[in-house]
Amino acid sequence: MHASATAQNVNSSGAVARRLNWRVVDIVVAAVLGVAIGLVFWVWNTIGYAWFTAADGLTPGLGGIAVGIWLLGGVVGGLVIRKPGAALVVEVVAAIVSMLIGNIWGVSTVLEGIAQGLGAELIFAIFLYRRFSLPIAALAGIAAAAGAWLFELFYGSSPNILKSAEFNAIYLGALVVSGALLAGVLGWLLVRALAATGALSRFAAGRELRREV
Repeated sequence: MHASATAQNVNSSGAVARRLNWRVVDIVVAAVLGVAIGLVFWVWNTIGYAWFTAADGLTPGLGGIAVGIWLLGGVVGGLVIRKPGAALVVEVVAAIVSMLIGNIWGVSTVLEGIAQGLGAELIFAIFLYRRFSLPIAALAGIAAAAGAWLFELFYGSSPNILKSAEFNAIYLGALVVSGALLAGVLGWLLVRALAATGALSRFAAGRELRREV
């Protein structure tokens, strides 16, 4: 009886380790996703920044409503690869690509990418990399937004902590909405669409969609 229970525990531990260990295909796909999303970031650097500026002109802090697209890497990486560090890796790779192609923020892009990726990573870790539903994706987007808010609160020559409490409250609220919708919901839909093409057949995200169909 004792030996049987021990064997079951060993098998269970082995299964968990296999589920969480990175495979070569995980590394390759993380890099591909990071580059692809980095290109999205690069495009959004122009469109999103224009939206950010316009919204901020209406109400200071409201510009955060445009930030969600820059949070996609962590959400998509976590939903697809489902391994510890995936959300952080994809978000940071995307940030590096965006910086290397060229933007006005330079190295702060990568630093903020780390903060955003850690935010998304925290949510997937809290649920032990077992739950990847739409609500979890939205929470990951919100946490990534919180990471961005905290980073900008203290970073730079004019950190947001020097601005009014009203600005920071509005900015946080706008970031949360944008993170939930433009990163969380949109990211979840993008992964579903990618899975439908068969591109994720070697991942749980692809197998889950096939079972639903």
